[in-house]
Order: sequence, then structure tokens, then C-alpha cells
Amino acid sequence: MTGLFDLSGKVAVITGSSRGIGKAIAHRMAEHGANVVISSRKLDACEAAVAEINAAVGRDAAIAVPANISSKDDLQRLVDEANRAFGKIDIIVCNAAANPYFGPMAGIADEQFDKILKNNIVANHWLIQMTAPQMVERGEGAVIIVSSIGGLKASNQLGAYCISKAADMQLARNLALEFGPKGVTVNAICPGLVQTDFAKALWDNPDILKAAKANSCLKRIGQPDEIAGMAVFLASKAGAFTTGQSFVIDGGATVV
Repeated sequence: MTGLFDLSGKVAVITGSSRGIGKAIAHRMAEHGANVVISSRKLDACEAAVAEINAAVGRDAAIAVPANISSKDDLQRLVDEANRAFGKIDIIVCNAAANPYFGPMAGIADEQFDKILKNNIVANHWLIQMTAPQMVERGEGAVIIVSSIGGLKASNQLGAYCISKAADMQLARNLALEFGPKGVTVNAICPGLVQTDFAKALWDNPDILKAAKANSCLKRIGQPDEIAGMAVFLASKAGAFTTGQSFVIDGGATVV
């Protein structure tokens, strides 16, 4: 089984990877042999994650390239620096996202809605558009979009975010159809509530946390590392026949 999950020689670019789910994915991919590009808005946070990962795996597996996903120029620079450092990109993980508004959709401002759609959908499209051609040319590669179970459910507090995450699942399906004949897989991962800084407004609220635990099979929320294994699977030989899918990892929240 070890060979099925071996990522030696692969290069992964992971957005939003200085902390949380993105960092966990980067850490586990590096552990399985990949070189990884750590990216988020702040250079110091990226460099801290790089130092942590390299120390853990005992080699210079990670580099830092800060980027704001709302900037197409930043994303192009991210891609260019990754290609310059490692010569290619084999794996893209679109993990970074934004949610500047918490409440009913009747109260969301236009600029907040625009930011959610641009960062959570359009930025993913841009990054994939910048990197997929080289994967298609080589006849192999993996695109992973971190969506959410919010894309499968209605919400009176996270409506716009949920809309964007439903769109991410459809983006994965569309691109899986386009890239499949060239050997490139495209999938989405849909976490439930995970204890990250990004989701702190949810799990830090005692009432929301209590309800989330009660309305799940495992009676707890997730940890970032519990999402990382699926990303390794999808990026490796083990996931080579898996494409166009949305994988729910939520402690059983959506079955209750």
C-alpha cells in the first residue's frame, strides 16, 4: 500500500496553507514525498509553516510564496515561482477561501457577496486555468478543491458562503469532464466543522458548537489533519481512477 500513496517527485501548490486544513495537507503531502509550496497572504506565516514542515520531514520539502487569492497577478506569481523553484506543478489544492459575513442573506452587502464569490470560486478558476495546461500536456496531474458541507445544505447564517461552496463542487465536475481524457483528475473535499482559525466564529460559539456535536454521528468536530488524508489519496496513485467527486468528511453531520 505504501507505493499507492507515494508522492515522491511530485510538486504541490496549496493555497491557504500557512495554517489549518491547508497546512495539514501540505505537511502530509511532504511527509509522503512531495515538494510543497506554502501560500497565504502573509510571508511570515508562510515561512513559519515552511520551517515547521521541513523540520518535521527532515528535508527542504517546502518553500514559501505569499499570495492574495483575490489578485490574479499574485496567483500568476505564485505559479511562476513554483515552476521556477521546482520545474513543474503536479498537484493544485485550492484551499484558501473567504467569508466576511455571518448572518442572513437579506443583510449581506454587495461587496461582501462579491468577495465571497471572487475568492471562493473565481480565484480557484484562475489558479486552475494557470496550472492545468502543463498537467494536461504531461498527461497526469491532480486538482483538489476544498469545498464544504455548506454546499450541500441551506444556512441562515452562511448562505453566500454555502452558495460558493456548491459552485466549487460543480467546478470540480465540469473540469473533471474537460481534463479527464488527458489523465488529470479533479475532485472536491467537503469538510464539516473543523477546528481551524477560519471556522472559529462557529466552534468558538458554545451554542453552535453544542449543536454541531449533537447533530453528528461522532459527537465532535473535526481536526485539520483529519482532512489531509483524503488530499493525499486524491493526489496519489491510489486516487488515479477517482475524478469529478465531492468527498464529505464531516463526522457524520450530513447523515443525521
